[in-house]
Amino acid sequence: MALTKKMLTAMDIPAEKIEEIMNNHLESIEALRKERDDAKADVDKYKAEAERLGSVEKDLVKAQAKLEDADKVSEKFKNLQNEFAEYKADVDAKTVRTSKENAYKKLLKEAGVSEKRIDSIIKVSDISSIELDEDGNAKNKKALVDSIKGEWADFIVTAHEHGAQTPNPPANNGGAKMSKDDIFKIKDTAARQQAMLENKELFLND
Repeated sequence: MALTKKMLTAMDIPAEKIEEIMNNHLESIEALRKERDDAKADVDKYKAEAERLGSVEKDLVKAQAKLEDADKVSEKFKNLQNEFAEYKADVDAKTVRTSKENAYKKLLKEAGVSEKRIDSIIKVSDISSIELDEDGNAKNKKALVDSIKGEWADFIVTAHEHGAQTPNPPANNGGAKMSKDDIFKIKDTAARQQAMLENKELFLND
């Protein structure tokens, strides 16, 4: 029920008091109206902020998704880099191996080793320690040739060599006879070379 002057007069309240009460009542109403308007403004502001934050959240979700996609791309790129590095290292190693094999073949020929035996000797030789110069030739050439002449003397061609025409078969050491494949499977380089020398008849008939 609204507060009116008529109601206050009916309550026998003096006129001066009525005026004071009415003024206070109007001030209270204005204050309440202001609070209502401020509250409404706050609601509108919070609503707008919530919408903005919702938009920001969506943008953050999109940004996070893009970041995850970028991480996946980066990971794939790193994997490709690693695969390429491994492939390049493998190619480089094979290239170096081929270069050393070619250089060692030259040394074997220079030492007088029969060309028929060169490939077999390459298979059982450890050539990883050979150093190459800028032209792809082996360093310390003389020392290597001398070493070859000592290690592979039985395969060096001489004017008096009869090769496979020897009438006597190799001595039987009591064990199972080795094949070329058995010799090539020996991991230890020195042991492979020794087995090759002990079974040289396998290579003299190439």
